[in-house]
Amino acid sequence: MSKMTTQIHGRFFFNDWLVGDEPAHTTGIVLDRWWHWDDPAERLSADYVLAQLANAHERFPLLRALFVGNVTDKKWDIACITQGNYAPVLAAYPQLESLVIRGGAGLSFGAIKHQQLKTLVVQTAGLPAQAVRELAAANLPALEHLELWLGCAYHGGDSTVADLQPILNGIGLPNLITLALRNCDYADDLAQALANAPILERIKILDLSLGNLSDVGAEALFGSPSIRKFDMLVLHHHYMSDDMLDCWAAIDLAVEISVQQFVGDNEDEAQREIAISEYLA
Repeated sequence: MSKMTTQIHGRFFFNDWLVGDEPAHTTGIVLDRWWHWDDPAERLSADYVLAQLANAHERFPLLRALFVGNVTDKKWDIACITQGNYAPVLAAYPQLESLVIRGGAGLSFGAIKHQQLKTLVVQTAGLPAQAVRELAAANLPALEHLELWLGCAYHGGDSTVADLQPILNGIGLPNLITLALRNCDYADDLAQALANAPILERIKILDLSLGNLSDVGAEALFGSPSIRKFDMLVLHHHYMSDDMLDCWAAIDLAVEISVQQFVGDNEDEAQREIAISEYLA
């Protein structure tokens, strides 16, 4: 029996393909746009799509990976991707090992408890605080890679460090290796909270890329003994000074510090922008 990953245009997910032979051989699904931009009558809700996927779970005995929202065309704003409730999908596929979600509006998880999930990625221009709290309360004993694009308040990313605190404390994540808290517009506050967080004793890779990290947060990380034990620290797209970059270059640690950003002469420091708030190339 061959195994395959299938990319599906979301609006045509519920066609003859679903009742054919391919689902029984499918190990991965990449689901792209499930709405028609020009015709509101054809805009299926994400909740409908996710519920149908959950109801079809017997057709996918080998499914291990799911990517919902694979929309990269520049005319599609990542902030405009309306998501839904993933609780039915996670309950229906206890064998799922990888879940990638693009879009934060309307996203929810409920009480998450999943024994097999190893990779969880949520890419957004703004991840709602309630969704962050649900993820932070998750019981994911097998999870090795957690990646959250926290975004900015303008696009609904209203979380704070307090919402992430259970993750920083390592609660429910005994096997986590990579923690990626990316595209964050409060990167300095997050870095300061992470500097002495218990989770740093467990992970091997910390990724704070795509955000607006400045010397304030970088200095806190630099002074953390736990950071020096990492396999890699990823900070690309940042607002660190040249002096701070020289500090990182002087220590024995693999640090990704490319894509240095600058605040304009007439701009306030508070205007440091995150990397992705609209379009994904």
